[in-house]
Amino acid sequence: MNIAVFDSGVGGTSVLDHLQSKLPHTRFYYFMDNLYRPYGKLTLSTLHKRLLAKLRTAIQMVPTIDLIVVACNTASTQGLDFLRASTNIPIVGVVPAIKPASAMSQKSVGLLATPATVKSAYVNNLVEQYVPDKPVYLYGSTELVHLAEEKFWKGSVSLSKVRRELQALSIHQDVDCLVLGCTHFPILKEEIQAILGESVQLIDSGSAIAERVFFY
Repeated sequence: MNIAVFDSGVGGTSVLDHLQSKLPHTRFYYFMDNLYRPYGKLTLSTLHKRLLAKLRTAIQMVPTIDLIVVACNTASTQGLDFLRASTNIPIVGVVPAIKPASAMSQKSVGLLATPATVKSAYVNNLVEQYVPDKPVYLYGSTELVHLAEEKFWKGSVSLSKVRRELQALSIHQDVDCLVLGCTHFPILKEEIQAILGESVQLIDSGSAIAERVFFY
C-alpha cells in the first residue's frame, strides 16, 4: 500500500510518526511545500492552487497512490472538498480534536492553531456541535509554526521564544484542555507543556488519524 502524506512543512511528520507505528509495512511518501509555509497565512485561492500543485507532483512521483493523508489542519478545514473534487484517490484529512477535548475538559477548552484554522467555518461548526456546555477559546499563531520548524531542523528551540508567543496569545487561565490544532504544534508539546503546566492537558489528533487510516 502506498500512502502520500501532505503538509506545508515538517508538521505532518507528527502525524506520520503515528501512521508508521500503526502501519509498519506501508510505504509512505512525504510531500511538503516549504516555499508557501505556513498554509495558515495564505488566501483560500492560493491554498487551493498549492494543494493542486502538490497533488500533481505526488502523482508524477508515485504513479500508484492508494491513499492521501492531508496532515495539515488548515488544508483539511479549507481545502479537503476541493482536493477530493480534483482526484479519484481517497483522501483523509486532519480534524482538530475538539470533540475529545470537550469530553476531557472540566472547565473550558482551548484551540491553538493557525489563524486560518481558528477562523474557519469548519472549526466553528465543530465547536457548536461538540462543545455546547462550556467556553471555548481560540488562539491563532503562525510564529509557533516557525518555532516548530526550527526545533525539527536544529534539534532544539529556545524555550523563551515559545513562552513569549504563548504569553502574547494570553491563554485563558480556565483552559484545562488545549487542542494542538496544527500538526506542527505537537513538535513543541514538551515546551508548551512546561510553560502552561501540568494542569493543562494537551491533545492532538495524530493517533486518531492513524486509527482511521488503519481501518480505511
